[in-house]
Amino acid sequence: MPDNPTTAEPDVAPRRPRRRPAAPRAGVTTDSVSGPPVQGGQDWSSWPTYDAAALGFRNFWYPTLWAHQVGTKPVPVTVLGERIVLVRDGDVVHGLHDRCPHRGVPLSLGRRQFPGTISCPYHGWTYGLADGRLNAVITDGPDSPICGRVRVATYPVAERLGLIWVYLGDLADGEEPPPVDRDIPEELTGNALVLGGRTDIRDGNWRFAAENGFDEGHAKYLHNTALWRLFKVMPAWNKTRIVEKGQWLIRVQDEIHWEAEFPGVGTFTNRRWWKRIPLPDRPGKAGRVNPVIESLDLPGFVSIRLPGLLRVAYPQFIHYEWYVPVDEDHVRYVQLMVRFERGLKAELFKLKYLAAMRWLFHGQFTAQDAWMVDVMDAPPEKLYRPDLSLTAWRRHIERGGLEVQPTVRRAGQ
Repeated sequence: MPDNPTTAEPDVAPRRPRRRPAAPRAGVTTDSVSGPPVQGGQDWSSWPTYDAAALGFRNFWYPTLWAHQVGTKPVPVTVLGERIVLVRDGDVVHGLHDRCPHRGVPLSLGRRQFPGTISCPYHGWTYGLADGRLNAVITDGPDSPICGRVRVATYPVAERLGLIWVYLGDLADGEEPPPVDRDIPEELTGNALVLGGRTDIRDGNWRFAAENGFDEGHAKYLHNTALWRLFKVMPAWNKTRIVEKGQWLIRVQDEIHWEAEFPGVGTFTNRRWWKRIPLPDRPGKAGRVNPVIESLDLPGFVSIRLPGLLRVAYPQFIHYEWYVPVDEDHVRYVQLMVRFERGLKAELFKLKYLAAMRWLFHGQFTAQDAWMVDVMDAPPEKLYRPDLSLTAWRRHIERGGLEVQPTVRRAGQ
């Protein structure tokens, strides 16, 4: 198991509900405060699957908590709007629907009364961790007639990369889920590595978080005040195209402009005298490249894949972001910084991550992204040329034959 040098934050319950009101129709709308008409914009009707996917997509594995956060005491999580209780029994972590069918009490508040089971704290309804079967009802005696006639839904669970993964999908009785490695980039399962990371729950819908990650234009402007970019020259603007390689969509920069004269406005540049380190437009362009990263042969340094995973490849390490839907207004933001090394180089990377990268990149830098995801309000929207990254992602989803997680409560939720 790869080493995780971080101390992860505890799981955070979703905060204030923030239901976004229904978007106005495209065209002219009326501002109820100031009165004058305001210009609307494009809705998401061109991407019906995407528009319906407020809670994401089924039939995928999703990362949740760090493995060390799940012990014998039940722990609640919410994934794609479904409440789940995770509990460790020996070396195996189990996932069950976090609701006792009797009166709806969360099983995550329950007790480990007997080995291999969890008991509801209200009346002692006791379920098997492996199959969710009602094995005993403590307050109804040993011959309770309801035993074996009630079952709690269970979820496939796996441990990889120091994280607990849960499969949300439709499986027939006895059917096994696809291997968890299917939904993890191959470079993370087939190479020696060291990683650091953090997880938290943030305001905003997962689609805004994914779009922000793959967005072409924002980093040059939003992040030019980030300490992570203090010594890195950022372009003023690019001309970009999107290429598809395997499961990934990749941003490829065909033109890089370090400064520009804007007619009637002035000159804009991110150049400063102390910025000496140019950001490569693809990892292989640097002088020294990690062999694993070089073998990926990436034409650009930012890529995205289903169900919502961003990869930012630097010459010596890769940053990954999973955007895991919690509910319609919250997203679990799982960040990993990975170096494909072992021995002394791996140990030095741990120290570097804990001393600087964790708070510079996984803290202050991505906090700027969280700010935008929280305040974004779309549709309607007016897209511009760099938004080809967003529209390519949306088209990719429409072609994917994906099953949308319903927003109406499903049976057993």
